Amino acid sequence: MSVPTLKHLIGGQLVESKSAEWRDVVNPATQQVVARVPFATPEELELAVKSAQEAFATWRNTSVPARMRIMLRFQQLLRDNTDRLAALITAEHGKTLPDAVGEVGRGLEVVEHACSITSLQLGEFGAQAASDVDVYTLVQPLGVVAGLTAFNFPVMLPCFMFPIAVSCGNTFILKPSEQDPSSALALAQLVLEAGLPPGVLNVVHGGAQVATAICDHPAIKAVSFIGSTGVGTQVYRRASQAGKRCQAMMGAKNHCVILGDAQKEAALNALAGAAFGAAGQRCMATPVAVFVGAAREWIPEFVEKARALKVGPGTDKTADLGPLVSKSARARVEKLIQSGVDQGARLLLDGRNAKVPGSPDGNFVGPTVFAGVRPEMDIYREEIFGPVLCVVEADDLDGAIRFVNANPNGNGTGLFTQDGYSARKFQQEIDVGQVGINLPIPVPVAYFSFTGSRGSKLGDLGPNGKQAVHFWTQTKTVMARWPRPTAAAAPIAPNFAAR
Repeated sequence: MSVPTLKHLIGGQLVESKSAEWRDVVNPATQQVVARVPFATPEELELAVKSAQEAFATWRNTSVPARMRIMLRFQQLLRDNTDRLAALITAEHGKTLPDAVGEVGRGLEVVEHACSITSLQLGEFGAQAASDVDVYTLVQPLGVVAGLTAFNFPVMLPCFMFPIAVSCGNTFILKPSEQDPSSALALAQLVLEAGLPPGVLNVVHGGAQVATAICDHPAIKAVSFIGSTGVGTQVYRRASQAGKRCQAMMGAKNHCVILGDAQKEAALNALAGAAFGAAGQRCMATPVAVFVGAAREWIPEFVEKARALKVGPGTDKTADLGPLVSKSARARVEKLIQSGVDQGARLLLDGRNAKVPGSPDGNFVGPTVFAGVRPEMDIYREEIFGPVLCVVEADDLDGAIRFVNANPNGNGTGLFTQDGYSARKFQQEIDVGQVGINLPIPVPVAYFSFTGSRGSKLGDLGPNGKQAVHFWTQTKTVMARWPRPTAAAAPIAPNFAAR
């Protein structure tokens, strides 16, 4: 059976790459090669940039309602093609089909938010700031901008970037992850079908060299990155040194704090989904649970819930978690599990050597639970990005807050309790950008901004919500005086303060 070769999307056309460097895209449940992806040549990236520059000249002057109507058509196409996109996600990433459908739904939320661009991209107006002087602002696009996305959400992460960016009048270059690029390319083709003009959105494939070239290119005005801390730090530094605006949403070590007054069944079920869903391959996964006070007695019950979860290929709709994205990812997770054992953590549930009938070659790791985890251990310090939960115990809420705040990351955290005072104390004192109360994965809806902090974020502005509009635009302030045509010349004033 022939393997399809992916193409770049440049100037509204699928372009066959002339690259000498290609990568196999592998189904992580079967090891079957499902596609081959090119790594763009410098000439191909330059062609995409020129296409975006040419399109910007007219797209920036397209009326805001016209841009909105394209997003309205796009959101309907996204709904109509949810199952197709989910199947591509499952085939290349490995997450279960229901989880993949949910990912498309989260991307759809951002597109729906972009449909409000007519009210999002408004300036301000101040009449009579001085005698016969009005002051107002214009919210204008930056120009050619770009996005670099990680493998773990191949549809949602591009949606975190280009819908708002192009709705604001920019033109966009997307480099999706080379590990699972087909769904991002299909997504881009849908927005062209919705009426986005050629060149406004371009897709170029590749690895680190292409990402570096995007950061360095003088015509690209801003770069958005969502992925690992190491790569994100490099992208942010490189893009910033090149004079670009950059946002980098990076790694995490999210904590879920469970108090003894929480609704036990709801809290433990939510924790199981947050820790092991998508095989733990989420930046908003919960890899650390802090059981407080009487809740410590629930740990054995939680282990049994984790043991009952079903591991299987993404196409098995009864599976609770699928495979890791690659053999190297599986090897890394298993190495970290062994380090936890070697460093003295208690392995309550071992997910290594998971056996899945019919999928002997899959990159499967089952739910894994450690207790007695200390901050200096590798399983706590590093982002495992696998279905591994570190259990920590605390005597009271103050101790739990101190423990969470001592971690250098600030992406997200959650608290389970039925006490309003405890919830308010937690949200006030916790030094983390996104907080869930009786919710384990506090990813905000798309009309609120993604607000990770500290070691999980570089740059002042995050994706989605109002912050995304600010990131993809620049504000121009205009002061205007319009005297009567027959009026005498105004006296010379040394500065505006001479009112």
